Amino acid sequence: MADENKTDGKKVLLIEDEEMLSEMYKMKFEAEGFKFLHGKDGEEGIELAKNEKPDIILLDVIMPKMDGFAVLKELKKEAITKGIKVILLTNLGQEEDVKKGKAMGANDYLVKANFTPAQVVAKVREVL
Repeated sequence: MADENKTDGKKVLLIEDEEMLSEMYKMKFEAEGFKFLHGKDGEEGIELAKNEKPDIILLDVIMPKMDGFAVLKELKKEAITKGIKVILLTNLGQEEDVKKGKAMGANDYLVKANFTPAQVVAKVREVL
């Protein structure tokens, strides 16, 4: 089945501690033909990234155990994960956080409240 967006089978890893949000994104991404993975905290997310090698990671910034910046730093220093595209997903829209995330290697930065799941899927397609 040819898909001009070439997203079929692409792996998206969401590292997000909010279960309801994760379920919402899971339904949307799977409906769009993506393979969806979910890590409920930074440690689990890093493990999944190493084992599954997703095409892109949606990374929440505010999480228990390890925040998104710590996870991003870890992902970018590991040879196996440093090439994976990362979009930070957060409720913080502060300019310094955006700059910090991009300086650390994030491909983009989305403020959750400003984007619907459909818009997040569109952004993922754009980055891929």
